[in-house]
Amino acid sequence: MIPHMTCDERFIALAKELDYDIYGESSVGGHYAPLVRHHDELYVSGLVPRVNGKIQYPGRVGLELTMGDAQAAASLSAMRGLALIVDAIGSLDKIKSLLRVTVYVKSTADFVDLSEVANGASDVFSHVLGDAGKHTRTTIGVYQLPKNAAIEVDMIVALRPSLL
Repeated sequence: MIPHMTCDERFIALAKELDYDIYGESSVGGHYAPLVRHHDELYVSGLVPRVNGKIQYPGRVGLELTMGDAQAAASLSAMRGLALIVDAIGSLDKIKSLLRVTVYVKSTADFVDLSEVANGASDVFSHVLGDAGKHTRTTIGVYQLPKNAAIEVDMIVALRPSLL
């Protein structure tokens, strides 16, 4: 983390480094909201690593996908979440704290390094949000995720009350 940069500047820099279009699509595939605001909290729906309508890193971690693939997928899902937040409130600098993150990992039955996969998302949050990016986290191994995605990430965010 570079202290003299804002969260938004770090986000844009990381997006360029990862070659991720932060202004890309954020389509919803059903009757739900990708993000809901309740007072000073944001609830972000589960996000899979999708770019331009196509799932990136499809498959099962430990079979078709490596640890590096899975971490990249988690990073992309985290970036999508941050992009949704920017779209909803205008700036990541309005975040007081990232309260909770859940990372779902579609993996083989014998794959046990789930928390290391989730670090791909946590590292993005820490880099972009600094201290506000420290969060509680649960990582869950699952049999299946939407559209054959390997990773899904959801989050709960607290906003700075003075900036609402």
